[in-house]
Amino acid sequence: MFDYDGVSAAEPAGPRHLRVRGGTALTGSIDVKTSKNAGVALLCASLLNRGPTTLRRVARIEEVNRILRVLTSMGVEHEWIGTEGDLRIQPPERLDLSRIDAEAARRTRSIIMFFGPLLHDYQQFELPFAGGCELGDRTVEPHLNALRRFGLSVERSQGCYRATVKENVEAPGSIVLTERGDTVTANAIMAAARFPDVTVIRNASCNYQVQDLCWYLERLGVRIDGVGTTTVAVHGVADIDTPVDYAPAEDPIEAWSLVSAAIVTESEITVRRTPIEFVEIELALAEEMGLVYSRGDEYLAANGRTRLVDLTVHPSPLHAAVDKIHPMPFPGLNIDNLPFFALIASCAEGSTMIHDWVYENRAIYLTELNRLGAQVKLLDPHRLHVQGPVRWSGAEVVCPPALRPAVVLLLAMLRAQGTSELRHVDVIHRGYEQLAARLQQLGAQIEPLSTTSG
Repeated sequence: MFDYDGVSAAEPAGPRHLRVRGGTALTGSIDVKTSKNAGVALLCASLLNRGPTTLRRVARIEEVNRILRVLTSMGVEHEWIGTEGDLRIQPPERLDLSRIDAEAARRTRSIIMFFGPLLHDYQQFELPFAGGCELGDRTVEPHLNALRRFGLSVERSQGCYRATVKENVEAPGSIVLTERGDTVTANAIMAAARFPDVTVIRNASCNYQVQDLCWYLERLGVRIDGVGTTTVAVHGVADIDTPVDYAPAEDPIEAWSLVSAAIVTESEITVRRTPIEFVEIELALAEEMGLVYSRGDEYLAANGRTRLVDLTVHPSPLHAAVDKIHPMPFPGLNIDNLPFFALIASCAEGSTMIHDWVYENRAIYLTELNRLGAQVKLLDPHRLHVQGPVRWSGAEVVCPPALRPAVVLLLAMLRAQGTSELRHVDVIHRGYEQLAARLQQLGAQIEPLSTTSG
């Protein structure tokens, strides 16, 4: 066992690499960690509350760490409690926005979700440009369209957003989002949370992190009608000063990553604490391709709302999907789970088209599977043709600058015969806690390489 991909108080000191000896079946059980995206949204939402927020079992990943660095630079106190990942947040009476950690902020797109909380208390402020994975053009205009109704105007200048908030803005009443995005919806809900009126938000995302955000805000006294639908009504309150204790639900993207690990290695693995509502489409599609699995009885996550099951994946001969595989807003196939189907399709008999219509650049990163023996052809910036099954073989591959394609490569290396090296794996640590070590507990032969070896 190794503690190779834990989170420290700062960014990694140098490049990190993994050596993988593939071709070994995995076995055992593994628990799904809490949601990366929900955890980050809740950290941003903690700025709405003058009282302390305690979040339970927060994933200790780089994305969380970067947000904490930004919060700390603004004067927010935080403390990790115990060994289970519990985190206590206490904002100061007044944030010091002049000292914001621009380096950490630029390394995460989540910084964009500071707009919603900050516009309530600051008439003028600046935020560094949002970063994150390199997935093509991701405009912030849908965020700004929604937040203009709350008096926010933004100019872009010298690598930052310069925000100005009008005083005495009339109640928005009803807002139609121009994009049904998770972070766009979260921003609009956080803006409405302290606007002392009812704001109806239409074309809202009802995905898992948005639901967790709404349930957290309800603990703060903000009534929200329509949680889990595309129309939510937020009954805002002018001031929030409430000690709150909340546990975000488990991560459906990590859950599907672990299911994919079982599929690609032809292993029998039980993925415990799977948020079933948010992977049902993925399971149905994989079942159509021949996947055999069993599921236990449902039980509730610590938030008392999210339905969990224990899924056991069985070795299964697969065939190609009848139709193209493409994402849709929830309850459709999650955009972050789409890359794993390029890997699954590579293990299936026949040809499959993968259509990633959301991002311009991500599809090309999945062609790196070809270095391990896959037959993935890029048809255009959004579409891939995948032919399977293939003969996987070990190779040295550099991680692409995108989280999910990087994990797809790691899982493919578990299937590939021989030894592989995955270079510069820091991008994986951005969204997964101790992934390599946890896969090792299932029998994966993964070891860290010295930072001096490349």
